[in-house]
Amino acid sequence: MPAVQNRESLLAFNTATMVELSSPKAPSNESSSFAGPSSVPSPSAVLKSRKHKKRASRETEQFAPPPTSKTPRLASPQHAEDDIDPVGGAGIDTRGQVSDDDTHSMASPEKGGGDPMENLEHDMGNDGAVTLPRRADEFEEKAEREVKASKGLDGGTIGDEGKIKLVHQVRHQVALPPSYPYLPIAQHKRLDPPARTYKFELDPFQQVATSCIERNESVLVSAHTSAGKTVVAEFAIATCLKEGRRVVYTSPIKALSNQKYREFSEIFTDVGLMTGDVTINPTASCLVMTTEILRSMLYRGSEVMREVAWVIFDEVHYMRDKERGVVWEETIILLPHTVRYVFLSATIPNSMEFAEWICHTHDQPCHVVYTDFRPTPLQHYLFPAGSEGIYLVVDERSNFREDNFQKAMAALAQGQGEDPSNADSGRNKKGKTRKGGAMREKSDIYKIVQLIMTRNLNPVIIFAFSKRECEHLAMQMSKLDFNGEDEAATVGQVFENAIGSLSEDDRKLPQVELILPLLKRGIGIHHGGLLPILKEVIEILFQEGLIKALFATETFSIGLNMPAKTVVFTSVRKFDGKEFRNLSGGEYIQMSGRAGRRGLDARGIVILMCDEKIEPDAAKSMVKGQADRLDSAFHLGYNMVINLMRVEGVSPEYMLERCFFQFQNTASVPVLEDELKKAEKDRDSIIVEDEHSIGEYYELRKLLSEKGADFRAVITHPTYALPFLNAGRLVEIREGDKGFGWGVVVGYNKVVNPKGRPPVFKESDPAQKGYVVDVLVKIASGSSVPRDRSASSVDPPLDSDQGEVAIIGVLLSCVQSISQFRINLPKDLRGRTEKITAFKAVEEIKRRMPDGPTLLDPVRNMGINDKSFKELVKQIAL
Repeated sequence: MPAVQNRESLLAFNTATMVELSSPKAPSNESSSFAGPSSVPSPSAVLKSRKHKKRASRETEQFAPPPTSKTPRLASPQHAEDDIDPVGGAGIDTRGQVSDDDTHSMASPEKGGGDPMENLEHDMGNDGAVTLPRRADEFEEKAEREVKASKGLDGGTIGDEGKIKLVHQVRHQVALPPSYPYLPIAQHKRLDPPARTYKFELDPFQQVATSCIERNESVLVSAHTSAGKTVVAEFAIATCLKEGRRVVYTSPIKALSNQKYREFSEIFTDVGLMTGDVTINPTASCLVMTTEILRSMLYRGSEVMREVAWVIFDEVHYMRDKERGVVWEETIILLPHTVRYVFLSATIPNSMEFAEWICHTHDQPCHVVYTDFRPTPLQHYLFPAGSEGIYLVVDERSNFREDNFQKAMAALAQGQGEDPSNADSGRNKKGKTRKGGAMREKSDIYKIVQLIMTRNLNPVIIFAFSKRECEHLAMQMSKLDFNGEDEAATVGQVFENAIGSLSEDDRKLPQVELILPLLKRGIGIHHGGLLPILKEVIEILFQEGLIKALFATETFSIGLNMPAKTVVFTSVRKFDGKEFRNLSGGEYIQMSGRAGRRGLDARGIVILMCDEKIEPDAAKSMVKGQADRLDSAFHLGYNMVINLMRVEGVSPEYMLERCFFQFQNTASVPVLEDELKKAEKDRDSIIVEDEHSIGEYYELRKLLSEKGADFRAVITHPTYALPFLNAGRLVEIREGDKGFGWGVVVGYNKVVNPKGRPPVFKESDPAQKGYVVDVLVKIASGSSVPRDRSASSVDPPLDSDQGEVAIIGVLLSCVQSISQFRINLPKDLRGRTEKITAFKAVEEIKRRMPDGPTLLDPVRNMGINDKSFKELVKQIAL
């Protein structure tokens, strides 16, 4: 939305004008006080300008050159800037570009080398469609297990006769190249002895996944957090080390790489670590690194990559990340065909589609092993802010308890003082929402933490969705002490040993000095703003049970093997960089999966604090809904293009044609073609009586629409419209395809181009784009009006939606009709009550006049006496 002047002042004003029931007169040029343009164009000039633009648009379409794509049926991905976090380490500079001056040559991953585009055509049929892999060896196994019943936090007992029967399933599929000689997994004979043995019996999904590794075939393991996916990674590492081959383990974050390095070093001897911060034993047979480091090594043509036999991608579902997800696709595409893969992922519904992409890209089989097995069943509770109770909404069997949910919503409404019949309920004097826990947030957190400690449900992870909130909530707990004297002394010793490597000045940083007292009390903070050494110390202390309550952001849920007995969400909403929204099912599953420690806890407890009313469907989709799809976030950026230009045998076109984005779109082409043929068949089967007359009617409607657009271009021109856009004037608003209906003008402002930046309004633009009108209208319930009140960021209410009254900003061109009516507006429109009261007058006028309020006559009222405009009005009337 363009910048405007004195935006806030428009919300406080006083108008003594009552509802006008008589037709207003056009103001004279002498008495007009509005800031109009210096030169007043005639309606004829406006109409001629619109005709010229229409003619130019038609000529552009007529003479535009046809697209010349070599593979027209393959959709190109959207382009965006490559904003990947810079990676430290050799071979790549702070902008992600290859640092060496020499052009590196790498073996082309294509079969037989040569031109990548020619090889692409080899993989495509005669009609240009990509040949998809075939699916085989599909089977499903169901298993049951019994766990002891336990009393919930609300005091209820779940289970019959003290036991609960839980059911889970294991599914297997494999994507195969068309001519691959495949032996079913059931006929595979396990090696004796295996590369690695365990003291416990492997779960069914682990047995299937390790069999795939023994067969030297790639596998994607899709399972819940703490299900035991790391066992598969360990087996792959052991297999490589036994055969004297090199294996690479990659993770999305440095903290996870550090943790896995410590774990693998205890199991295997020859382990190295490569992150942007540290490099340890880079020639080891098992290398742990971040995905960005692996990509950098591929671009540099590192000798290490020529010896790699297996690559393990942990948390591969991170590939959907809009900013960093492209790194995974780059890396997978650039790896040679001889490499085999282990993909470890949270549950994703389209896992087979990903396996088919791997099979198609590298001409090798890729298994999918999926399980919904959760070693520790979870209980999900709602804690309404400001209330005294806690409500079980999803039990161990994943049953959603509607009655408890409604009780929680009732308690939430009571805590907020809500009354459906009172518009002021739950609001302060300024009209702002008084969220249930806003004034009692400290007591709410205190009550929950106290309950957890009393029931011995620690350690607990409290997820907050901002660094500031993490620290704020932790400081509220600063008077509580969860550690004994011996534990506090151990924490102090570990902390002093860790920061001993820091300089004296660094030790005096407020972050370092203020966090130690909290750690000694068993309270921790973990977010991206902490020093790396502090995060690592906190992770170690949490693993050792010396931190009982950890306040963390969402990043703590990614991969780190640090489960707790209880997980608490401080809110159901988060800011995703663009807007505030409810947590998605995938995000909730990922974070709540940290609850319940395998082999230690009989139950995992998840507590969801809600300080605003949520719909039952939204809650169900969040706590019991499906995981998020794994959709590509691939985009070409400047860094990638520059790096590819310096690598022989690989081009940007090569990456585009093999990315997951391209594969997903290409795979849907046959389905779309079938739907198109069916739609064309249905269209041809329709018999229309008097089709010629209908064609004429369509052309007349099209012409009338064009004339109407010309009509609105004149009446909304600032010269004629601004004198009538007084505060309280009723206008009809449409922003693009979104019709907001009738609203009330609050005020208008002229667009001001910012200094030192590109102008938002140019002289060549239509005059209507130079003004922004603030209008009181109804928007969809739950919509969040942005700070600049841009109408493009909100939607009108649906027919079944009562909507909410709000003030939005629209360009003058969005005004469709101007009414003769004006209403009285209150002095201050910042409060919700005042907005609702003002809009009741609009609804009353609409009720009395079902066909719409009486419009201003452009000739008699607005004083537009141009002959060409009068002729236009006559044509529309006919």
